[in-house]
This record gives sequence, structure tokens and C-alpha cells, in this order.
Amino acid sequence: MAKLKKVSIRQSVLTAIGYLLPLVVAAGLLIAIGNLCGGQNVTKLEGMTVPDALTTVGVFGMGLIPSFIAGYIAYSIADRPGLAPGFLMGQIASFLGAGFLGGMIGGLVAGYIALLIETYLKVPKWAEALMPMMIIPTITAILGSLLMLFVLGGPITFVTSALENFITGLDQSSKVLYGFIIGFIGCLDYGGAISKVPNLICDGLLAQGITGPEGIKVLAAMVPPFGVSLAAVIAHVVKKPIYNAEEIEGIKIAFPMGACMISEGVIPIAMNDLVRTVICTATGCGVCGAISFAFGNGSSVPSGGVFVIPAMSQPLVAVAALLIGSLVTAVMLVIIKKRINPNETQKKEEEEVDLSALSFS
Repeated sequence: MAKLKKVSIRQSVLTAIGYLLPLVVAAGLLIAIGNLCGGQNVTKLEGMTVPDALTTVGVFGMGLIPSFIAGYIAYSIADRPGLAPGFLMGQIASFLGAGFLGGMIGGLVAGYIALLIETYLKVPKWAEALMPMMIIPTITAILGSLLMLFVLGGPITFVTSALENFITGLDQSSKVLYGFIIGFIGCLDYGGAISKVPNLICDGLLAQGITGPEGIKVLAAMVPPFGVSLAAVIAHVVKKPIYNAEEIEGIKIAFPMGACMISEGVIPIAMNDLVRTVICTATGCGVCGAISFAFGNGSSVPSGGVFVIPAMSQPLVAVAALLIGSLVTAVMLVIIKKRINPNETQKKEEEEVDLSALSFS
């Protein structure tokens, strides 16, 4: 009997996000540029200006998010036979108002149905060529659409609406708390598996038109590299060396990476003093998130680092949140990290091995 292949749900979602990200970035930038130029989302060609066109096309792109995430999750699970049914599940999610979450679940439904059919459905030899092109996509689309429309759609829509209402209904003190939590968790492992969870939630809320959490995600990702860079400067000023020469060279690389919203450059620096560095950077990210969320800053662009700050809803708030979060990280690092000899290196010289005594005779 055929054996069902093992599929990692997490990997499938991450694969889909990899395909989705260019769409979201392009659409978000179009909306931001259009809005900055006075454009609006319009429904008729008559009277449309260039800024209107940019904003409208960006909105079209954002509307494709559930279909993209569903299609490529299904593709990751079942390969090409799952792609078309996955896109259809995403369209159903949009129809139901289930958004990003509906697209994810629809993609999983389509992918696993297609995989089950491919694994266990036996057809005559003459029909094998029709399996990936017709039989699997058609049966998957029928079963998946029925499940989404009549079984899963209602609960998914309820959860999506509840999450939206919760986020939009937060008062000022709650915004500070949740902004801190999103920023703190989102920076715990510098772009690793833990930070993917809140970042995924932020992306899902962005698809629903809620931009505040996305603003936290973009800004907080820059705090660790900016914070350690600022810590090196402050440590030099106060004559308390906390980084060796090798780490200083790493910081010179991490800083420009951070400006592009790539926080992974901090990892080699953090590994030499992991607990203290994570505590300091995560706290700074939390402070950054709290300020950004509490003062109503949001981002319609999910990536781009400092280059998308002008397109945020409150650019001055974004700059203040980023600077204050980075400063908190830097001051904490200077205070709690131990003084070191700046000339020492973390690398140990390999001992030379005398092989002269070896004999192969």
C-alpha cells in the first residue's frame, strides 16, 4: 500500500510566505506611493489619475493575499496538482471574509486533499496522465470548496472577525502592552522560528487592512542591529569595552543589514553573550513596539527597513520609536555586559599536531 509522504506544515507556510512576500511588498509600496501623492482607491477608469492608479493596483494586489497564501501552501504540500485548487480555496476565503487565516487553512485543506488523492486513488493506466492536470485538481476543488463553504468557513470567519475587533478595540494602555509583547517576541531569536509567529500574525492583520502591528514588525526588526551598534559607540565613550575587535567588525556588517530590516546580522555577536544580549534586544524591541502601537503608527509595507519609514502613517513616531528602542537596548547592554579586554579574541588557536611519529609501514 502506498505511503503518504510526510509534510511539515510550518515549512509549507514559510514556503508560501516566500512566494507571497514580493506581492505584499510591491502592493504595499504602490499603496504608499499613491497615498503620498494624493491617490485614492477608485472603481472606475473615468477620472483616474496616476496616483489613483497606483493606489488602486496596490489594493488589487492586497486582495490577492488569501489566494496566494492558499495556492502556494497547497503547492508546497502536493506540488503542481495542488496549486489551482489552493488558489480557489483562497478565493473562497476572500468571499467569506476569512482573510489571511482563511487562506492558510484553505491552502492546507487543498494541499492535503490533493496529496491524499495522489497517494491513494488508483486509476487505469490510460488515465494516469490525466491525474495531475484534471483528476486531482477537479476532485480537490470540489471537496475543498464544500468543506470551506459549509464546514470551516463559518468558524474561520468568526475567529478572523474576533481578532480584528480585538485589535481595533484596544484602549491606549492595552496598546502599550500588546505593542510591547509583539515587539518583544518578534525579536527573541532574530528572524528565527519564534519570531515568525507574531510576524505571521502581523502579516495576516495587514491583509485585513490593520497596519499597526505591521509597523511594529518593521521597526522592531531594526532595533537589535541598531542597538548593538549604538552600544559599541556608548561603550567607547564611557571607556567600558564590551565587544572585542572581532565583534566590532561584525557590528559594522550588522548595522547596514539592520537598516534593510535584516536582523540576522546580530546572531554572531549575540552568540558570545547570548542571554544578556537577547534580554537587552528583546526589551528594546518591546519598547519600540509599545511606542509605535500606542501612538497610532502603522505600515502598509511589510518590509524595507528605514526606506519605508516615510510611507508609514506616522513617520515621526516611527523614527522616535526606533531610536528610543535602540537606545534602551544600547544602555542595557552597556550596563549589564561585563567589561572585557578589547584585544582578546573569541577564537582559540588550533594546536599544532606533530605527525612525525606516525608510520605507515
